Amino acid sequence: MNSKATAAKKRAPTGKSKPQNSNRIMKGRDILVRALEDAGVEVIFGYPGGASMEIHQGLTLSKKIRMVLPRHEQGGAFAAGGYARSTGKVGVCLATSGPGAVNLLTGIIDAKMDSIPLVAITGQVPSTVLGTDAFQETDIIGATFPLVKHSYLVSDIRDIPKVVQEAFVIAATGRPGPVLIDLPKNIQQQETVPDFNVKFDCPSYKPNLQPSSMQIKKAVHAIKEAKRPLIYAGGGIISSHASKELRAFVKKTGIPITTTVMGLGAYPSEDPLSLRMLGMHGAVYANIAINNADLVIALGVRFDDRVTGKLSEFCKDAKFIHVDIDPSEINKNIIVDIPIQGDVKRALKMMGDLAEPKKDMKPWLDQVKAWKQEFPLKYELNPKAIVPQHVISELNKLAEKNAVVSVGVGQHQMWAAQYWNFDEPFNWLCSSGLGAMGFGLPGAMGAQVAHPNRQVINIEGDGSFLMNIQELQTLKIENIPVKNVVLNNAHLGMVAQWEDRFYKSLRGHTFLGDAHFAEIAHAFGIKSESISKPEEVVPALKRMLKHKGPYVLDVKYPYNDKSMGHVMPMIPANHSYLDTILDAKQNLREYWKKKGVLPQ
Repeated sequence: MNSKATAAKKRAPTGKSKPQNSNRIMKGRDILVRALEDAGVEVIFGYPGGASMEIHQGLTLSKKIRMVLPRHEQGGAFAAGGYARSTGKVGVCLATSGPGAVNLLTGIIDAKMDSIPLVAITGQVPSTVLGTDAFQETDIIGATFPLVKHSYLVSDIRDIPKVVQEAFVIAATGRPGPVLIDLPKNIQQQETVPDFNVKFDCPSYKPNLQPSSMQIKKAVHAIKEAKRPLIYAGGGIISSHASKELRAFVKKTGIPITTTVMGLGAYPSEDPLSLRMLGMHGAVYANIAINNADLVIALGVRFDDRVTGKLSEFCKDAKFIHVDIDPSEINKNIIVDIPIQGDVKRALKMMGDLAEPKKDMKPWLDQVKAWKQEFPLKYELNPKAIVPQHVISELNKLAEKNAVVSVGVGQHQMWAAQYWNFDEPFNWLCSSGLGAMGFGLPGAMGAQVAHPNRQVINIEGDGSFLMNIQELQTLKIENIPVKNVVLNNAHLGMVAQWEDRFYKSLRGHTFLGDAHFAEIAHAFGIKSESISKPEEVVPALKRMLKHKGPYVLDVKYPYNDKSMGHVMPMIPANHSYLDTILDAKQNLREYWKKKGVLPQ
């Protein structure tokens, strides 16, 4: 592995270094590189082209920044996202103008949806020909306007240090997100004596971090009065580094907790008070519990439709406390009783200092425990075919405790969320809000570059893997030892599942056909194998994890029927938790009617 990233880890945090001025004349490209170094950048994922090659020339001369060449700009953007998701630092990607810049869009909006700090740098045609439809000219500022927190088109070489500093501060603070820097080629080539002693001064950007003490006191009072409280925690816990405060708050109060898919790792999955993940494919008991709570403590969440289902039916009898750094999220989807705008880390510390242990919750905790026992996450083994959930469960047992898990999007993603036990934050990389297929491999690549000595595993479906399969060459050439497990059922599994459930199994172009991923990986020079029998699963996983370099394990299994091939449980879109599909035969409403819990 390149030593630059390792050596840079002890540098000052991103955006916090104190640069020393240079009295020599420098090109714009070199000023940019120096400013990135001063911002603490360790690695950039970038693909060169005519409008960005000057920047690549400058990066080649850098002794502090590692340059990783993805095989597609989308792969580079996702890799930067994986780097950021696994470290909490700002990820950086680089592309040329026109098609190169446009290929970053999916990774940029992925970062926006999931509040991931990202700086995307694009080369641009010379400013002298902007607006003339010059070769590979694209208005990337206009194209990304709704996708970013902020964007810069640099028109003066002297502005580069200030623009870079501002970009990193804005990306990482408040609600994190992507920032774009568009740098025309003539500005890259111009020369000046730069001033690196810039001070962040952006009066219009002042995110409020401090929660209202009055609102905190109201929240603590509501918690004291509640008989059936539940914590609903999301990605805001991860991005604000508030996992420690969350755990202390849960330990002190004894309140059970469920998380969104973005919040996995914020609280240990196997803790007795954990209800794991809630939502469309979440644990049945988590969805039952939150809809029977009298107080929902929402921390760093946005009440996404994949969690709430039909809004009018979601937690109808509960009061809501909502803590969020972004004031626009409060009262956006759910009208809350106690809004708290500010940093969730600070809010949890303040609530934890004032809150008292809950001593009147035994009936509630007993009920939650009973639901957990009645509706466990489960699957059935098949003696004749590999069961994908079993692959993930066994891999979870064999992997290192602090392994980083990246996923694509589809059935495999939800099975990984259901059956992997997450203990710590920043170990789960998932395109959640955007749901972008093709994220898994480059996301894992970015995480492995950030953590060269840790185990990084990419769990993919065949459809998702195919979308950025070219990054296998990056793994090989850069010696990035990501372990790839491809759950290969020859279908777009999640879409086919919806076809089975809601379209009478009419296949609308969801059959992909058989792909031999082990052979493809071998062609890239990567160690690989293919398995299709249940008894091959554990030995193959052990061989993969033992291997020192990158690896592809092609796991072939049939897409067969509703009980074996579907992600269960499932709440149909815009339905309530009572409509949860438990298995091929019944839903929760029907089950409870038979049990006498609900009237016939």
